[in-house]
Amino acid sequence: MSYATLMLHLELGRSNAALLDLAVDLAERFQAGVIGVTACKPAAFVAGDGYMDGALIDAEYRQLAQESEIAEVEFRAALQGRLAGPLGWRSTRDYAPLVDYVAHQARAADLSVTTAVKGELFDASRAVDTGSLVMQAGRPVLVMPIAGTPLTYSHALVAWNNSREARRAVNDALPLLARMAKVTVVEIADESDMADARERVADVVAWLACHRITATPLVSPSIEDDA
Repeated sequence: MSYATLMLHLELGRSNAALLDLAVDLAERFQAGVIGVTACKPAAFVAGDGYMDGALIDAEYRQLAQESEIAEVEFRAALQGRLAGPLGWRSTRDYAPLVDYVAHQARAADLSVTTAVKGELFDASRAVDTGSLVMQAGRPVLVMPIAGTPLTYSHALVAWNNSREARRAVNDALPLLARMAKVTVVEIADESDMADARERVADVVAWLACHRITATPLVSPSIEDDA
């Protein structure tokens, strides 16, 4: 079980050092290639008379081009010569939704890696909405917290609710789960559903064992409105 190619989504206008550290770690563990991706949308400047201000648009394009170049330099400096697989780069400056471009590029990778977008820092010209990317990518997406917490491979929690999404997620995460020191499969259930929940979780644990992953089942009673 492995990921042969990772897609790394970098944000413009800020350092991606923590994300790149994570990418290096993943690429070395999985002997994977990495594709770096950036996307940005020039802001629409409108003058008082209703016409687009060409000078401002040109300045914005130059700024975004410079930020894209900086991101690529940062990306290549962090990964060049450290990969068993190939290194690639893709970038766009377009008025189309940024998430569409990034999600489409996910076709070239087994796992997409990005950073969670913090609401008050969201910049529609440079940032991609994380939730929309997860829904549109059609590939598993690993989201790194804003704080850049390292991936320790110590304990993975599988949140189980017997849905299609849960089944798809745990299947996509098999390569990561196989490297964890501990895996726990958890379902929160109503008191009336505890027996069935234990059966469901036991099935998941047994399925993971078929993939040589040892997991612990845990069913917890619901004490609040979990909807």
